[in-house]
Amino acid sequence: MNEDGTGLLTIGELAGLTGLPVKTIRNWSDQNLLPPAARTPAGYRLYGPDAPARLEIVRSLRELGIGLAAIRSVLHRERTVAETAAQWADALDAQIRTLRLQSAVLRAVAARGSAAEELPYMTELARLSARERRLIITDFVEDALDGVDAPAYRSGLLAATPELPDDPTPEQTGAWLELAALVREPELRTALRRLAEYSARTAGEAGAAGEPAARPAAAAQEQAALRVAELMRARGEAAVAAGVAPDSPAAEPVVAELVAAWLPTQTGTADPPAEDGPAARARLLEQLETAAEPLVERYWQLLCTVTGRPAPPRWDTAGTWTTAALRAHPGPYELDRSAFDGTDPDRVLRAYEEVTRDVALLVAAVRPEDLALPTPCAGWTVRQLLDHMVWENLMAASIAEGAPRADHTADHLGDDHRTAFADSVRAARAVFTGSGMLHRTYGPYEAPGAMIVQQAVVELLAHGWDLARATGAPTALAPEAAEETLAAARRIYGAAPRTEGSSFAPERPAPTGAGATDRLAAFLGRDVT
Repeated sequence: MNEDGTGLLTIGELAGLTGLPVKTIRNWSDQNLLPPAARTPAGYRLYGPDAPARLEIVRSLRELGIGLAAIRSVLHRERTVAETAAQWADALDAQIRTLRLQSAVLRAVAARGSAAEELPYMTELARLSARERRLIITDFVEDALDGVDAPAYRSGLLAATPELPDDPTPEQTGAWLELAALVREPELRTALRRLAEYSARTAGEAGAAGEPAARPAAAAQEQAALRVAELMRARGEAAVAAGVAPDSPAAEPVVAELVAAWLPTQTGTADPPAEDGPAARARLLEQLETAAEPLVERYWQLLCTVTGRPAPPRWDTAGTWTTAALRAHPGPYELDRSAFDGTDPDRVLRAYEEVTRDVALLVAAVRPEDLALPTPCAGWTVRQLLDHMVWENLMAASIAEGAPRADHTADHLGDDHRTAFADSVRAARAVFTGSGMLHRTYGPYEAPGAMIVQQAVVELLAHGWDLARATGAPTALAPEAAEETLAAARRIYGAAPRTEGSSFAPERPAPTGAGATDRLAAFLGRDVT
């Protein structure tokens, strides 16, 4: 403070009080944000006692991004702080939207590996109006379905337009960019046209769904179809999680349930099936295979992301299982409950111990360089086979604990296949003997726990044979348990459908004098010659 008693501050003193650089204070003073109260005889600026508070206001507004001209209007009382804040908040929001748009375009370019030539087009797409976005989708649908008499299908596609919100997230902008690129793909147009042609072919009388009187019924039928689709997804994923092979006898009751739920949705279609049978299952299979269009599924997922609606559940896992189950079970048949009989818990446990003992010796002999060898299981290497065998033990144990595993595709082997297999056997044996599993029943069909263990024995012995074949080891595994295991396999799987490339390929002949393990492999479709 000046020593002349006026209370005025030099620019240096003001900088010391506020922590602001002298250069900044001088600049703001030159911008008429902090006019000097007086000057010294030598012409140096002097500031009044309110200058520190005024500088704090300027500094706060600058830190909020407000320009010097706007700050000057506030300080000169031409505008209020509230008015200025609202104006700059709007401007900042616009800037943020621009930055988000730029970020989304750049991320889309990085993800797609776009060429430089695509940048202008992608930037233009991101800036389109709602009307322009609708036109892109409308033109795409009309072109893809040109000449196809499927009004309900067409109207459903046209009703779903990419309505981006006023302030889209980067994910929504990125989804729109991907969607706009996807509708240019001829493969998507072909897929949509196939679905439309199928809809036209199976929708009953042409145009009926578009008549006013038919619309409520059509809407109700659509809701019913959605409920059936959700049921199929839930049952298919549950079957996969429980380790139910689509071509095993245990899959038939699931197929029968799904067909029964699906039949009412076919009312009003051309020649609707009246009951479960080969014709009904063939039609359902055709529908599922026709609808299995990954590009179309991606189209709907992107539309949901753009509009902020929940994405439809993925259908790939359940769809693959359900279509495989329908192919394996072309007609209904009663589950043969005699397969549940004759399973002695003590003998099953003893067979498990004998089989895992001999298979463990095979596993221990596998060298790291053997892991890449092919096996009799089509498409599986030795490592993949070992991983599956470990999972079989873990899966059987999880069923006993009432929490079937859903991690079939995970890596259960790690870096030490010997330890992984030994640990899985030890864990399964502990559960089998300590949970009472062998004397309980499981699932809606009340399958004996001993039979679930018996199935694990069959799997491990058959895959042990696969491992022996792949590594050149003898295949005569667990000779004492092999005959009983073969008899159990015939009892459990004798009625199972046999299709090439599935869990149960057609039985092959075994050479004269073949041991029980070789005959088991032949029964399950292996070439043992």
